[in-house]
This record gives sequence, C-alpha cells and structure tokens, in this order.
Amino acid sequence: MRIPDGNCIIVNNLPDTLNMEMMKAVLGLEDGQYVVGEGFGVEGECAGELVFNTQMTGYMESLTDPSYFGQILMFTFPLIGNYGVDRKNFQNPHVCAMGCITKEICEKPASTPSIRSFFEEERLLGLTGIDTRALTIKIRVHGTMRASLVVGSDDGMYAVNMAKKAPDISDITPIPQVSCKKHYHIQGKGKRIAIIDLGIKKNMVVSLSRRGGDLHIFPHNVTSKKILACKPDALFISNGPGDPKQAKSAIRCVKDLLGELPIFGICMGNQISALALGGDTYKLKFGHRGANQPVRYKNGQIFITTQNHGFAVDGESLPEGCKISYTNVNDGTVEGFDNDDLNLTCVQFHPEAHGGPRDTEAHFFDSLYRSIS
Repeated sequence: MRIPDGNCIIVNNLPDTLNMEMMKAVLGLEDGQYVVGEGFGVEGECAGELVFNTQMTGYMESLTDPSYFGQILMFTFPLIGNYGVDRKNFQNPHVCAMGCITKEICEKPASTPSIRSFFEEERLLGLTGIDTRALTIKIRVHGTMRASLVVGSDDGMYAVNMAKKAPDISDITPIPQVSCKKHYHIQGKGKRIAIIDLGIKKNMVVSLSRRGGDLHIFPHNVTSKKILACKPDALFISNGPGDPKQAKSAIRCVKDLLGELPIFGICMGNQISALALGGDTYKLKFGHRGANQPVRYKNGQIFITTQNHGFAVDGESLPEGCKISYTNVNDGTVEGFDNDDLNLTCVQFHPEAHGGPRDTEAHFFDSLYRSIS
C-alpha cells in the first residue's frame, strides 16, 4: 500500500461505515496525517512518541515494560491477545505504555481475560482495525514521530493538533515515574548487588535472584554514598524510559563509583555507563524494539536478542580502555562494551529476555557473578 502524502487519512482496514456498537478512535500524527479505527478499552486520550515492536509473542511483557512509558506502542504482528492476559508474565504491576495500536485483537483467546476486557477493566486506551503495516513502513522511512491516540472520537484534526503539541521524548523526564520510591531489599544467599532502578523489568530481578543475589534496589536519584553504605559486591544499572541524558542523578552516581565497584548495565544502564565515562549517546531513527535482533559478539558469535531502545551509545566517543563487545548485525550500532580496568560490563540488549530468546541470559548473568566471585 502507498503511504499518502500531505494532510490526508491513511487508509485503514475497517468498512466504510463503522458498526454503531464499535467505539471510534483516531491516531493523529505530527506530520498532519491521521487514521481512524475501532477503539477498545475506555474513552480517553494520550500523546507521546509512536514506536513499533516486531515481537510475535510477549505482548503483555511489552505493554508492562517500563521502558515504554511515555510512548504509544504499535505491534507489527497482525494479531495480539490470542492467549489472553497472564499477569505472572507482567514486567511491572501495571501497563506502562500510554496506548496500544494493533491491526486485530483476538476476541476468543485460549485463556481469560481477553485483551479487550482487560483494557476495559484497567481503563486503558487501544486502537485496532487499522493498517499497522503501512504505519510501520512510514516510521521506518520517516523515523519515530509524535502522535496522539483519542478513543471515543474520530476527529482527526483534533488528534493531529494534539500530536503536534506533544513534547519530544528528549524533553520529558519519565524515569522518576517508573523508578521505585525508596530502597528495598530482596534477600539472597549470594553476592550483594546494589541496583539503580530506572524502571527495572521484573525478569532482571528474577535473573539476578535465581543466581542467589542479595539485592538492594535503590531509586533513580540514589547517591553513591548510599550505595556504598550497603557494602555491595557490585552495582547493576537497569533499563528505563526516555533519553538517557535526562538521568542526571544516575549518571552522577555511576561516575562517582567507576573503579570503586564492579559495574554492570543493561539497556539504559549501558547508555548511563557511557555517559558517566564522558562518552555520548544519540537518538536512533526508529529504534530497536522486538525479540529478533541479531548481535555479533567480539569473538564473531551471533546471538538473537530482545531489545527495546530508541537511543544508542556513540562508539567513537568512548574513552581509551573501553572495548566494544557487541554490535548490531543490522545497522552496526553499539550493543555493548567493556572496560577491564574499571571492571565495567554493559549490554544494550536484554539478556533476561522475557519474552523473547534467552540465548544471552547465562552468557551475561553468569559472567557477572564470576567477575565478582
């Protein structure tokens, strides 16, 4: 299908006349285009960055991933909801994405509740029945863009104007809203690990706990003094939403602790570590979000990974002593780096991968514990 130009409606997959029982909804884009479909969940509106995820499964893990806070999440796989909603796989107690966009939702899933009933109960915003393939192509060509989702209306120009007024992702500070509010402890019999929570996924905690970690989890604005007070064997920096340069407290804390403790980071933790070293990060055109991203390890081995990030580390900006350990096979971007002198190990992808391939879980977490034994 051709992507239209100018202020025109993107053709969708709904009949010319919506069933009166359907709830109207519209997605407006900052470039003046909009698409009308069927709303699900409840009436309401939101505005943020529109991004796409290529996973075929794990839709609830994605929707509850705190890294999507401040974003409207679109699934490229044409159907979500076929196995219902399973809370045990949530990565956060609540849905973190602002809204959900999909071509089709399953009305009779293998287990209950359905996506539709879950969105209604939790008062969430969703849009279905549109050509998500065309929108994905548009984002790949033009890059991520600001968008608004209005459920309960088909007023396209209202949605477009709302999208144009939405702040840029680099101008918001979402981390305080997804980080824990105070320090808490998850007891374990192994090494003591201090964690800076920038919006940590549950399965990162599970992967660390499974290996016996005695975990002390701190909010995003923790000081290096408080980290050292718990006498940790290592510091771990989690994933999180938004532009890593907005995580000023975490950058300052990590900078203070470089060389004092073994440091490990995943996703935003990778970016925070680079910034703490004096390196730089930049925004990707449309980011890496899905469970099929190939990365090449420094020995040439290829791993398939789960990823969710819109920013990347500038490899050329890393100081002497840093060595790039992983690169993205598709676009050559930095997917991880090490600094042996500082005992620093970071990856951009998600080795805890829930949902997605776990090819790198043992590779990352086991090496983490070996390095502090």
